[in-house]
Amino acid sequence: MGPPLVYHPAYAVPLPSGHRFPMQKFRLLKERLEQLELARPEQIHQPLPAPRRWLELVHGRGYHEAFSRGLLTPQEVRRIGLPVSEPLVRRSWLAVGGTVLTARLALRHGLACHLAGGTHHAFPLHGSGFCIFNDCAVAARVLLAEGLVRQLLVVDLDVHQGDGTAAIFTGDPRVFTFSMHAASNFPLHKQTGDLDLALEDGVGDDAYLRTLERTLPDLLDQVRPDLVLYNAGVDPHRHDRLGRLELSDDGLYRRDRLVIDAALRRRLPVATVIGGGYDDLAALVERHTLVVRAADGLARIHATGRELSRPVTDGPRPGQD
Repeated sequence: MGPPLVYHPAYAVPLPSGHRFPMQKFRLLKERLEQLELARPEQIHQPLPAPRRWLELVHGRGYHEAFSRGLLTPQEVRRIGLPVSEPLVRRSWLAVGGTVLTARLALRHGLACHLAGGTHHAFPLHGSGFCIFNDCAVAARVLLAEGLVRQLLVVDLDVHQGDGTAAIFTGDPRVFTFSMHAASNFPLHKQTGDLDLALEDGVGDDAYLRTLERTLPDLLDQVRPDLVLYNAGVDPHRHDRLGRLELSDDGLYRRDRLVIDAALRRRLPVATVIGGGYDDLAALVERHTLVVRAADGLARIHATGRELSRPVTDGPRPGQD
């Protein structure tokens, strides 16, 4: 059986006609994976909304209460780029719970995929760029607070820098942030992460993959994380409306295989989120299947259905003999 998948029907909420955020991609992605027999009922795990205590490990109470009660200022709503509604509020809390669940499943099984997540532009006190809460940051802080991990690595390969994630973990050595993104793209003002690789416009498959292959294996060996949180954004694609790189479908698939395989070879658990992507829905959904296709094939190769993790106080860390 393939890796655990995390999804909730409430992920797709109605937006005004013509809105550029492809909200229906979440529902269509699950349906497409079912067609491909990559999402069987026994693989699907449905999250609960994140409790407030989890969210407040990253986000201030004043911010999340203002969002949830519809009290953000018009300027704050514009910065997020999504009209606030009751379904969006529910979706936002559920998606954070979904990434925490995905991380837990990855620790248990070695690999798990969230069919949402990657909202890396959210800062502690404000949202930005279609991102309200920073799901990967909350997941990292929850696992650290519970003592399930001591060290995490965020691998963010969305075309946009994970600026919110970098800012949240500045000065926190327990979470290493690695972002490889288009230098000239949003956000205009980049944050300083632990490792930022800013690529020139027009970089294609070969140069992109060479750069990643030169970087990631050594990084995994140096950081030795207990868990890799992987943002597999598909907006580096050559046809993406908001991207400036030139990757093909094959390039994205090879990228996802490279990341997951490099971690699993070191017996490091991986939790994936889908990140950004902006194109016609059919093409976009097909691209978002790529990380699950890669995970499914590599899960079988590495036999990651067995237990990989144990409490960090009991025995060696994952990846150690």
